[in-house]
Amino acid sequence: MDSLASVLTTPLFGTPGWFWLAFALIIIGLLVLDLGVLHRDEHEIEMRESLLLYSGYFSVGVAFGGWIWWQLGATKALEFYTGFLVEQSLSMDNVFVMAVILGFFAIPRHYQHRVLFWGILGVVVLRAIMIGLGTALVQNFEWVLYLFGAFLLFTGVRMLSAQQEQHPDLSQNRLLQFLRRHLRVTEDMHGGRFLLRKPDKKSGKLLLHATPLLLALILIELADLVFAVDSVPAVLAISQDPFIVYTSNIFAILGLRSLYFALAALMHRFIYLKYALALVLMFIGGKIFLHDIVKIPALISLSLTLGLLAGGVLLSMLKTRDSVTADKS
Repeated sequence: MDSLASVLTTPLFGTPGWFWLAFALIIIGLLVLDLGVLHRDEHEIEMRESLLLYSGYFSVGVAFGGWIWWQLGATKALEFYTGFLVEQSLSMDNVFVMAVILGFFAIPRHYQHRVLFWGILGVVVLRAIMIGLGTALVQNFEWVLYLFGAFLLFTGVRMLSAQQEQHPDLSQNRLLQFLRRHLRVTEDMHGGRFLLRKPDKKSGKLLLHATPLLLALILIELADLVFAVDSVPAVLAISQDPFIVYTSNIFAILGLRSLYFALAALMHRFIYLKYALALVLMFIGGKIFLHDIVKIPALISLSLTLGLLAGGVLLSMLKTRDSVTADKS
């Protein structure tokens, strides 16, 4: 009993083990509830259900931040909330890419949740690796943080000056071409299965085949890895505590994946969100270079981040409301 208590109280990456255990149990519980109860049967998720799922995940994330406030103090909690907001906002573009991928493979809507759900498991592992490497670099080589700051400033400027993005042509995607050359892939869907055995035309033996569902899952995982190159440095610039960075990332991604079905149809309306995100990244990057000159409290960072993102969304909604009215008429 004493050994168990010792393990739970021993710091793991600077945070007591029982904090990590509590987080893991919450995530496992949410995933079991999602797949084992709410989506035991494959069905098409409508906007109302998507919004309810998101509100549930969002509420758990906010409550977890409140628990951090109680246990670790206000500064840690405000860093969590800022990272939570930044990660959700930076992942908005990922929603558009996921919609393109699922559309390219013609994945029926009632199977799309299955792809996104299993994609979360890959995200949990990949983000752990990236955040672990990132925090180790920052803690051992402080100058790396300035590289992150410069990268965020560059990314923000690039986003402000970028032209309208073109739809990616997945037929020319090199990874997809590689997978099709080296895997046996079925032409059609086979229910919600990622893999199945089919008889070979020549030998008649049962051979393992991938379905379009698996290819979509692999490309979505790759897309998340690409987007993490922006988002992980951004959150590491807010906090270098692995517990804060990782938990804020995972809660944000869980919420955004559940919001996908409502958000994918509305992405075209967020025309100014990109510019708000660019300003947020430039603010975070600039804060790194100025931290020896002026200390910006965590509450001000959170308020400014929230204000910029809310302003971008509000201006976008106002600007595009006429097009929505025209579509309805």
